[in-house]
Amino acid sequence: MHDLLIIGGGPGGCAAALRAAKGGLSVALFEPRQVGGTCLNRGCIPTKALLHGAKPGCDWSQLAAEKESVVATLRSGMEKQLKAAKVEVIPAQAVITGPNTARTADGTLWEGRSILVSVGSLPAPLPIPGMDLPGVSNSDGLLDDIRPRDHLLIIGGGVIGVELAWVWASAGCRVTIVEALDRLIANLDRELSQSLTMELKKAGVTVYTGASVAEIQPGPAVRFTHKGEEHTLAADTVLVAAGRKPATAGLFDGVSPAMDRGFLTVDEHFRTSIPSIYAIGDAIGGAMLAHKAEAEGDVVAHLLLGKTPLRGTSPIPSCVYTDPELAQVGLTLDEAKARNIPAVSGKCVMGANGRTLIEGGKRGFVKLVFHKETHALLGGQLCCYRASDLIAELTLAVSLGLTAEQLLRPLRPHPTFAEAVTAAVEAGLEALERSV
Repeated sequence: MHDLLIIGGGPGGCAAALRAAKGGLSVALFEPRQVGGTCLNRGCIPTKALLHGAKPGCDWSQLAAEKESVVATLRSGMEKQLKAAKVEVIPAQAVITGPNTARTADGTLWEGRSILVSVGSLPAPLPIPGMDLPGVSNSDGLLDDIRPRDHLLIIGGGVIGVELAWVWASAGCRVTIVEALDRLIANLDRELSQSLTMELKKAGVTVYTGASVAEIQPGPAVRFTHKGEEHTLAADTVLVAAGRKPATAGLFDGVSPAMDRGFLTVDEHFRTSIPSIYAIGDAIGGAMLAHKAEAEGDVVAHLLLGKTPLRGTSPIPSCVYTDPELAQVGLTLDEAKARNIPAVSGKCVMGANGRTLIEGGKRGFVKLVFHKETHALLGGQLCCYRASDLIAELTLAVSLGLTAEQLLRPLRPHPTFAEAVTAAVEAGLEALERSV
């Protein structure tokens, strides 16, 4: 019997396996595909590698090779870490058959004192005709088929659709996004979404928001309605990027933990309704992000070791790797108002930031949201170069409940993008003074 059986070798499962094994637990990790899961092999890492190299006239075969090289290097590193920690990696799918048992396809029964579900998610299909037609792909398929397209039509304007749109548009391909909601990446601050849309259009991307897709026709072609008018657009490839669903179908045989629309229901310690079975990451819903799953896996391992977890699991920062980058954490001003939280914002426009001008001068801003009474930082929204790095400081500040006055204390070096944080804090303090 193992101390811990982990079903799924994505970022959450690997983090839990390493922490638990280093703490002295015997761990078996079941992963039928590649260690690292979706993020490393079919999501975050390959997409960012492509974004780094995509430009007009780029060598697509070289671009694909560079993407594969990055993925292979990171995957090999993770495999070595698991081996060094003496984690037993089983290259097979496991089905959970009881509170303490799992079975692989060859009939082998595995026992564990605890079981952790970290199976991740899968691209969600749309309930429309034509999903199985030639030329229709999901993100997994597109990332395995790196080549130029005369026209890439993307159904879905979330993070996946937008980032892949940016890859092919940066390389000079015609790209169209068709989104059902009234704006792209609707969970972002409205101003971030507006800036993103503007930059995409500058890059030549055609954007339809508030559009209703009726079907995908042979060709392929997409028939949709936008502002009361019906359109049919042909494309070389139709990418369906309409969200993801938990990969929990068929995972249980003989045991039935509580679930909601395929997501496992867990308590504050990530326990399912069966106390010996835990679940994390995309399998439990919420933000489907690698760093969320990784943090949750680390927490579960600490709990199984009888230790107090040091890592937090909120607030969860989110990033969009466009040009410029977008990032946010905590509450937007609109969200604070919707919750009846008294708040003001301070904003720094990047046009006067020296490092921004040096890097090319793209439009951007740093916006910070403060509580009117306590002056605590409630959230931050960034549209600028290196936003995905700058958001770490703001995540720490929101986590610790730092005030505007406390955020103003650090001396940020010049010339850097981080100076914009200081300027946004100062603008926030002015807004706080006016609100008294």
